[in-house]
Parts: sequence; structure tokens; C-alpha cells
Amino acid sequence: MTKIDLITGILGSGKTTFIHEYASHLIQQGQRIAILENDFGAVNVDMVMLQDLKCENCQLEMIAGGGDPCCHKRRFKTQLISLGMQHFDRVIIEPSGIFDMDEFFDTLYESPLDQWFEIGSILTIVDAEMDDVLSAQMEYLLASEAACCGKLILSKWQNIKGESEEDLVSHILTHLNRSLTGIQCKRQFQPKDVLTADWSALRAEDFSAMQSAGYRNCSYVKQFNTESIQSEVHYFMHINLPENQIEPLIQQILADAACGKIYRIKGTLPAENGDWLKVNATAEKTEISPVKDGQAVLIAIGDNLHREKIDAYLQKYNTDPEYVSI
Repeated sequence: MTKIDLITGILGSGKTTFIHEYASHLIQQGQRIAILENDFGAVNVDMVMLQDLKCENCQLEMIAGGGDPCCHKRRFKTQLISLGMQHFDRVIIEPSGIFDMDEFFDTLYESPLDQWFEIGSILTIVDAEMDDVLSAQMEYLLASEAACCGKLILSKWQNIKGESEEDLVSHILTHLNRSLTGIQCKRQFQPKDVLTADWSALRAEDFSAMQSAGYRNCSYVKQFNTESIQSEVHYFMHINLPENQIEPLIQQILADAACGKIYRIKGTLPAENGDWLKVNATAEKTEISPVKDGQAVLIAIGDNLHREKIDAYLQKYNTDPEYVSI
């Protein structure tokens, strides 16, 4: 049967960056894999960020939009049926940061998927830089997306200064375990459940542990549905900015509290030479690099976002008359 891995994590935690390293290792092992970008949003920029993985042994597929959860689930199942018939060694699923875990389990237990797939590992990316207290919605997502995982993968921990690795892990777990209690989940994570390592220098034994991490059957009380959390993501499309203004402009948006609590801005923008630029930005760092294909869009992810405030920043330099935000 084909192993299927689910990589969860709240908005901006670093799932796509992790998948790039994880999938690269599997490809180097000679495994034939597929990556399924399973997103409730209208545009999937993460697919663009994984394009360089495409090869004979790596297939990229995407589900975007769907209109409503039932339609999205049907598309999810249809895509998995297609992948199941191709008999990959492993399928990696990256859902949106807003994801109902029941969709994953319910779909895999349906026929004919239950004859083709078995769950390999559920890995949850936890952002070491996340605030000690998140919004009620984000606290719910943090806990519900981690509750059933086989391993926690800590991201951005290198950015935390003045705190030992042991104290940092303890601090993160205190937060996560508090969130689990808040959704009436009995599971409590221990330091042994956490992988803290430089993703660019993961060892063979690290990858082996992740591939065999498995998952847990844990129950919790569902406090929100995905539809009610959709407002946490906004799309800004048909953008053409001067290249020398992209980084300072994005940093201004991230620093302005009037725009909301923004965890991440990602997207692709047209380059002045006719190619494309990949943008991946947090308050701490903005990465801009060339990419073969793209779509003129930026996506802002966070809490209590004020789309009109972000519009004002982007429209100051945007030269595309068809600009729109949703």
C-alpha cells in the first residue's frame, strides 16, 4: 500500500519549507512520491515554491478553492483516487493552515482509498516564534492539528536568542499542552515528541524517525469550522511592483499594526526581466528569489487582518490596473 504522510501546522508555521527538505530526501532515496497541495484558498502559491522538486520521481498535484467543505472533500477524494491508481511509494499532503483533521481520516477510510493507502506519519510543524497567546481560533487550530501527530517538528527555533534549547522546548510544550487542554484533549506532549534540528542538516536517522513516526488516535471537542476561519487569509492579485520596492514595502506592511497581526506574506510577482520572483516574508525575514513560473499574487496570513490598509500600501506602487483583493 502507498504510505501517506500529512504535514500539519498553523498559518505561517513553515510547512512548505519543511516539505521541500523532506521530499528532497525521499527523492534522493529513490522513492517515487507525489505531493498534494490541499488548500481551501483560491490560489496556491506553495505549489510554485515546490516546482523545483518536479522530476521523474516526484509529481505535484493541487486542490484549490472548492466553494464549500463538501465540494472540497469530493475534490480531495477524487485527487487521492487518481494518485492511488498510480501506486506511488509515498504521498505527502500539505493542507492549508486552516484544516479540519476529520476530513483526512474520514476520506482515507472510504472505499476504494482504504485499499490503496495507509497512513505513514502525521507530522506537525510548530513555530517557535509564535506568540504565547494566540487568538481563540488559532489556539484551536494549533491544538487540533497537533493532537493526532506522531512527531512535532520545531521551526524557526534558531531565531530565538537567550534561551536554551531545553527551556525553549519546555516553553513551547507548555503552550501547546495548554491549548490541548482547552479543546478537552487528554494528550500532553513530552520533549521526546519534539524534533529540534536544522532542516538543512537533517541526518538519515532524523528522516527515518519522521517516516516511521505514525500517528495517534486522539479525540477533542471541535470549537470552530473551517468556514468561520477563512477570513484569516487575504489574496492581493494583479500586482506589478518595482523590484527595489518589494522588500521594503512588505516589511512596512508587516510592521504596521493597523494592517493586523500578520504572520506571513507569500506569493509570486513579475520580475523586470519578464520572469518571476518568489516572495516569502515574515516580520523577521523577507526572502525573494527567482522562480520559473508564477502568478501575480500576494497572500497575507494572520489574525484580524485589515485588507483596506494593506491595499493602500500595495496600490502606492502597483502599476497593474486590474488589481483586486479578496
